[in-house]
Amino acid sequence: MLATRWPEAFSDPEWAFEVKWDGVRAVAAWDGQRLDVRSRTGRSIGVDYPELDRLEGLAPCILDGEIVAFDDDGRPSFGRLQQRPSVHTPISFMAFDLLFLDRPLLDDPWTARRQLLTNLDLPEPYVVPEPVVGDGDALWAGVVEQGLEGMVGKRLASAYRPGERSPDWRKVARVDQVRAVVGGYVPGDGNRAATFGSLLLGLVEGTALRYIGSVGTGFSGHTLKAIRSGLDELAVDRSPFHDGTDLPGSPRFVEPTLVALVAFKEWTRAGKLRAPSFKGFTDDEWEAVTWSAEGPPTP
Repeated sequence: MLATRWPEAFSDPEWAFEVKWDGVRAVAAWDGQRLDVRSRTGRSIGVDYPELDRLEGLAPCILDGEIVAFDDDGRPSFGRLQQRPSVHTPISFMAFDLLFLDRPLLDDPWTARRQLLTNLDLPEPYVVPEPVVGDGDALWAGVVEQGLEGMVGKRLASAYRPGERSPDWRKVARVDQVRAVVGGYVPGDGNRAATFGSLLLGLVEGTALRYIGSVGTGFSGHTLKAIRSGLDELAVDRSPFHDGTDLPGSPRFVEPTLVALVAFKEWTRAGKLRAPSFKGFTDDEWEAVTWSAEGPPTP
């Protein structure tokens, strides 16, 4: 179940509010003996997080949540999660919903599912964050003060609808983020001569990519080298962008299979990203990263 975008924080006694974690969305299914962890796209990712396999003694259950790594200041860091060397960077599984506990719970109201989740007494590294009921504005003030990603509001009576983007869940972002397809890059110069200057980003529109801008910040030295190596393997001659697209520099093109997560300030009137910053890659299928799904909200 996915949240719809909401333009601003709000308070409502019929809603609960939680921090929006800057991590990897995951579902953890425990059958009493074996744990199966899946990403939002259904890819098995349990091997990447072996410390999650600590649910012995619990009844069969399915948890929905976010796998999070924290920076030195205690804030969630998607970049640190991407650079995680095995188990040397600690992670937490922020469990925010319970979909199964001896029986399916999808049609139960959020309040009932949440109470059962709290009563589970999950072991570390599982964490059940405390929600704020009613006062979303107060939580939002804390989100802004601590520099967190945003918050999610959930209707207390809401059922759980797998795979749906539901109006019963609303996400309010402090910093906007978009998933975008990498269609190419601009060669670098100076200390980036051996890597690249920026990645060319697009969203699927029809049979090609609609160009939404380029991103040249947010990369570490190690990341630049690793990405350039991957780009070389995907090199193609033909542009994956719409014919006639005005692109910067002397662009090089790649197969449009990589999906980047990019933070940005706002959409311009021309449908481009203002002040984009690279956060990492996701495992989303590039064909699903469309203009209608990821582009600017319609007025």
